[in-house]
Amino acid sequence: MTKVLVSDPIDQAGLDILSQVAQVDVRLGLSPDQVKQIIGEYDALMIRSGTKVTAELIEAGENLRIIGRAGVGVDNVDVPAATQRGVLVVNSPGGNTIAAAEHALALLLSLSRHVPQAHASTICGGWDRKKYVGNEMYKKVLGVVGLGKIGSHVAKVAIAMGMDVLAFDPFISAERAQQMQVRLSSIEDLFRESDYVTLHLPRTPDTENLVNSKMLASMKPTARLVNCARGGIIDEPALAQAVKSGVIAGAALDVYESEPLPNDSPLLSIDEHLILTPHLGASTEEAQENVAIDVAEQIRDVLLGLPARSAVNIPGLNADVMERLKPHLQLGETLGLLASQLSGGQIHELEVRLQGEFAQHPSQPIVVATLKGFLTSSLGERINYVNAALEAKGRGIHVLEIKDEASKDFASGSLQLTTKGNKGGHSVSGSVFADGDLRITSIDEFPLNASPSQHMLFTRHRDMPGIIGRLGSLLGEHNVNIASMQVGRKIVRGDAVMVLSIDDPIPQDLLVEILSINGIQEAHPVTL
Repeated sequence: MTKVLVSDPIDQAGLDILSQVAQVDVRLGLSPDQVKQIIGEYDALMIRSGTKVTAELIEAGENLRIIGRAGVGVDNVDVPAATQRGVLVVNSPGGNTIAAAEHALALLLSLSRHVPQAHASTICGGWDRKKYVGNEMYKKVLGVVGLGKIGSHVAKVAIAMGMDVLAFDPFISAERAQQMQVRLSSIEDLFRESDYVTLHLPRTPDTENLVNSKMLASMKPTARLVNCARGGIIDEPALAQAVKSGVIAGAALDVYESEPLPNDSPLLSIDEHLILTPHLGASTEEAQENVAIDVAEQIRDVLLGLPARSAVNIPGLNADVMERLKPHLQLGETLGLLASQLSGGQIHELEVRLQGEFAQHPSQPIVVATLKGFLTSSLGERINYVNAALEAKGRGIHVLEIKDEASKDFASGSLQLTTKGNKGGHSVSGSVFADGDLRITSIDEFPLNASPSQHMLFTRHRDMPGIIGRLGSLLGEHNVNIASMQVGRKIVRGDAVMVLSIDDPIPQDLLVEILSINGIQEAHPVTL
């Protein structure tokens, strides 16, 4: 008989769905070793955040077909290990959308009317109406950073309340923004112009401490800030100082760098103008029921031989095919991530050209892999192989797939991505060599042969004596070590591109100095 192990607390509605097709064993509080010892008996595993699904546990799950996480993230699941074993991993990316959006709105309203402070004062015998005079949100400017499902719902409600909504999301097209009745803005202008700012973006290397002392100082002294997205996006000591010193009028947080919030957090020293809640964004009865039903239905469907709607890894591919396409998918993700960081601005078209051997493989997984990489810098862990195409469509990105079985340069074929947007476009190409190594083979048609690395710097410059030496010296002065360098050019003394693999990321102030070097036209730090 088909068996499902439920190792974390799950709403009864989800258990009822699973019991329609399988024997459901709810065993809470098991240690990792205990789960590992019994997982071989089960066809499916349903968890929340408590159970850590390691590669060893997956290896022990001889009959395991699907792992369901009743929530948004899958940080506690070794997804690559599951994919390698052909085990499907599913989650519920939209189950808590309304709950999280409503909590952000609740915090915005509470900040405006000093609700927590007024409540605390009143139950202690106070009646200080003058002290707690608030502000109306009507006709104020709300800045929404990230227009995914949650941010979009916040924007929709805010517009209904009579607010003017600014938005920053590099993957939302102007047409989509117009449909939503929001005005697109740079993130710098958004922070300067908004009366309220609410964050709805993932935590990635690019967004860590995005809201720092400099960004806070650019805000209006009457502005207020809300974060119900991810901890670590805001520099918490800088925020505490900004609220305490009156740089901004207030802030409300539901997520933190470390959770639970440490006793020595500077945020706990502020009595006024700051609201703190213990990660309640998804904590509604409806949201808990929704994610349980969503994931239970997917587990049920997979056990019945049907597809899942929110798979985090690649659906429909067995382990043999997965192993054969693994380097091609990895190259697609890498080039997609590279193209997104080179392009900037709003992208309205992404051309995916498969040449030679690439054109002979199933194209859909490769195209989806490029989209996953392309959207990762904006959406982080929210993006996966199933929702990548839908997310691209929702952001107004037209994806054009072209197959060309003639191989121009490499026996293994190549993959080329070309972007078009409001700031022009870029093209990147790559190939998989015989030994499985990935190579970047061109940028904007300039030939290269560069191996991808975690931290890279791409420049476009005039091909002139001394420019490479000046850049190298500048990086050396800032203690940035160069691991390798490639230069590509078409004609002598024309334009050229340079690719540096470096040991550390390029800080913003150094990037400004790089761009000031005579002859350098563009410089793009990239994290892969």
